[in-house]
Amino acid sequence: MWHVSCIVSSCSVLRLMGCSKWRAALNFGHLRVQSKLSVFFTMIILCTYLFYCLNGYCDSLPRPVYDQQSNFQNKINLKDGASAQQLGAQNASQVVREQLSDLLNSDAPSNNISIANTFGSKKFPQAIIIGVKKGGTRALLEFLRIHPDVRAVGSEPHFFDRFYDKGLDWYRNLMPRTLEGQITMEKTPSYFITKEAPRRVFSMSRHTKLIVVVRDPVTRAVSDYTQTLSKSPGLPSFQNLAFRNATTGLIDTSWSAVRIGIYAKHLENWLRFFPLSRLLFVSGERLVTDPAGEMGRVQDFLGLKRVVTDKHFYFNQTKGFPCLKKPEGSSRPRCLGKSKGRPHPQIPSEVLHRLRDFYRPFNLKFYQMTGHNFGWN
Repeated sequence: MWHVSCIVSSCSVLRLMGCSKWRAALNFGHLRVQSKLSVFFTMIILCTYLFYCLNGYCDSLPRPVYDQQSNFQNKINLKDGASAQQLGAQNASQVVREQLSDLLNSDAPSNNISIANTFGSKKFPQAIIIGVKKGGTRALLEFLRIHPDVRAVGSEPHFFDRFYDKGLDWYRNLMPRTLEGQITMEKTPSYFITKEAPRRVFSMSRHTKLIVVVRDPVTRAVSDYTQTLSKSPGLPSFQNLAFRNATTGLIDTSWSAVRIGIYAKHLENWLRFFPLSRLLFVSGERLVTDPAGEMGRVQDFLGLKRVVTDKHFYFNQTKGFPCLKKPEGSSRPRCLGKSKGRPHPQIPSEVLHRLRDFYRPFNLKFYQMTGHNFGWN
């Protein structure tokens, strides 16, 4: 009885294990036992196999592919609540393969980050340097780019004044990729004097922070003229362009070099859309005499830690403005290009005096609007 019981138990285990080869050998209903000796050796073999199975040896054998797919199918169905049978045999097979890949990927190590996450994403700028031309905007941007949490476009996009018809997607694609906690920035000084720019920036985001670098409007006008003269040597003299009538001393406000310096007029346009708290006014003069102090104000305004400090600057006597000290891994300090710090042409003093008289009331109004006296008078 014990032999028969062992054989029956063995057959049950073998049937569960899918061992069809041994089941065929044990089908006693179709076999004639030739001798007791054959039965004895058969039982020994079967009991030996059963012993190894009970001790876990069979678990180390590879399971049929069908069983593996079935287990993965069960996991997928539990995850998504979808039945592959409803999709048909062919579609179900494809879905299983795709979802199986997703399931395996979900168990991948956490350091397998996608390329998009590694390099961040492109966002609209949270802060824009909107002006003014020849005020020190390039210096400010270069100083800010030292900060590890600032990512800025190198060239001027001119989106809100020249290329607005290209659309916001085009504009965002110009931006550098940023990680969480970093600020995207750009600078285009002509935005400040562009009538449509405030409304367009507001339409993009009413929370945009705006930075205006201002400078004595008379000095700024001379610097503007100097830059144009370097590109067009045959340009008329400064006084010929500045006055409509040299005898009466009437200033020509249609000349852009003069018009840009009427800061109060342009600021009114921006304050129709943005509160004063959204704007920061940086002194172009202090950016030269105390770059670290002005950079501290800028970093506070942007909500950044004060990383850029006086240790980053030295004053270049030749150029007449501060440069960045030699960065690590660089052979020389970083100074602005040859176009910055050009010597100004000699302008008759009476011309400068008349121009200062013209700007005085506008300057005073600008001081009142911003709550800051820049000391240009």
